[in-house]
Amino acid sequence: MTKLYVALVHHPIKNKRNELVTTSVTNLDIHDISRSSRTYGAEHYYIITPLKAQHELVNRILGHWEKDKNGAYNPDRQDALAFTSIANSIEEAVEKVKEAEGVNPLVVVTGANFEEYDGKMKDVCRKANIDKRPILLLFGTGWGLHASVVESADFRLEPLIGNASDGYNHLSVRSAVAIYLDRFKEALD
Repeated sequence: MTKLYVALVHHPIKNKRNELVTTSVTNLDIHDISRSSRTYGAEHYYIITPLKAQHELVNRILGHWEKDKNGAYNPDRQDALAFTSIANSIEEAVEKVKEAEGVNPLVVVTGANFEEYDGKMKDVCRKANIDKRPILLLFGTGWGLHASVVESADFRLEPLIGNASDGYNHLSVRSAVAIYLDRFKEALD
């Protein structure tokens, strides 16, 4: 069975002027993406940021739920957050997956603004299965993954396109992750 690792990238990201930036970690992304990833059977969730101040924030949030009193209050959240960690870079997350699986993951990216893509979730699952590689699915923050990340990826997933009559298409990253995780489940069925 294909294994899936999820990562939320805070650097390198682009802003609305297409400039390279680093975005801030948000509490909601930590909790909600951890819970969605755990619910859909992902192996691990990485929060990718090079900023030490952001590492401290993430560790404080994760540590809060490791404490006995807080964990006892909400053991499901503690369970989900237990498989969440920080990586300084995409390369570090790739190395961590390689250490766990013994092979480099298939690095997969997605974004709402992709004009070209390689296929759907079922296509990437088929490729990962044939290659016997886990998937590391990268999600961007800000205005999406920087072009350098997209260009170096092994596979670009089709974007999520809503049906708003005026063309509005700007989901929260938490919502996008949940939708792609559900599509991953469907692709495995």
